[in-house]
Amino acid sequence: MSFRKDLRVFSGNSNTEFTRKICEYLNITEGQIDLKKFSDGEIWAKYKENVRGRDVYIVQSTMPPAENLLEMLIMIDAAKRSSAKRVTAVIPYFGYARQDRKDQPRVSITAKMIANLITVAGADRAITMDLHAAQIQGFFDIPLDHLYASPVFSNLFEEPIENLTIVSPDIGGVKIARSYAKRLNAKLVVIDKRRPAPNKVEVMNVIGDVEGQNILLIDDLIDTAGTFVSAIKALKLKGANKIFGAITHAVLSGSAIEKIESSELDKLYVTDSIPLAKSSSKIEVKSATHLFAEAIIRSHNNESISSLFDVDKS
Repeated sequence: MSFRKDLRVFSGNSNTEFTRKICEYLNITEGQIDLKKFSDGEIWAKYKENVRGRDVYIVQSTMPPAENLLEMLIMIDAAKRSSAKRVTAVIPYFGYARQDRKDQPRVSITAKMIANLITVAGADRAITMDLHAAQIQGFFDIPLDHLYASPVFSNLFEEPIENLTIVSPDIGGVKIARSYAKRLNAKLVVIDKRRPAPNKVEVMNVIGDVEGQNILLIDDLIDTAGTFVSAIKALKLKGANKIFGAITHAVLSGSAIEKIESSELDKLYVTDSIPLAKSSSKIEVKSATHLFAEAIIRSHNNESISSLFDVDKS
């Protein structure tokens, strides 16, 4: 793809390799920006090249620490004040998405607040992938392109697996799991779970028959791996054979990797929306950079990108 001088892609510090691969796919030079911290921890950003009148894309995942989010906001503000024609926040992983409603008194709807911050900072549009809840798209007062990781996971296995069943670890993931089941011509099973406290999950019931089946667990993110490992145990107790996972965002906090390694999981596939802090023989990374690169170039050319985030609506 030929270089477009009015298209510039810049990277924050949260996932520099992701940005490098996007620019490599687009055959463009990565934009140059100087990001520093003062001795007291304040973030400072300066574009090292002219962005006046240009279409600027800022790539940054917003997982903890909070500096990742703040750095992106500062980069957006700096681009806007440098007279960029259009500023797009490219957010492979949208952090704080799990706080998307008031599920108890006196709490913040943090996902909405973050969407507001991105808008107020000066972003003209945003691109993200596999939000924790689809309604978060409505939290943005700017255009949002919501990509799905299903194309990344569409060819996980070299040969078709017999007796394959797609499993959603909760009711909220049924829609996405159904699209995988339809695409792979597989059965669909749902796990009913109860969450007594944050990051603590008690699996209650497997809805559907998994005896003798090979399982592909589908979800948008894996954090402490409590839900995931509990699901594996429940499926094994019901007679499941091999168990694989396809999880978009590998948050993997605390002892999550150790839990996965000691479980009966055969293989976990994740995207590179979040860099892995530690490698594991049971975890394989599939790159989503081509998906974002296509979204960027189509957005830049004002072309439709609907085919990139199409999902089964049935």
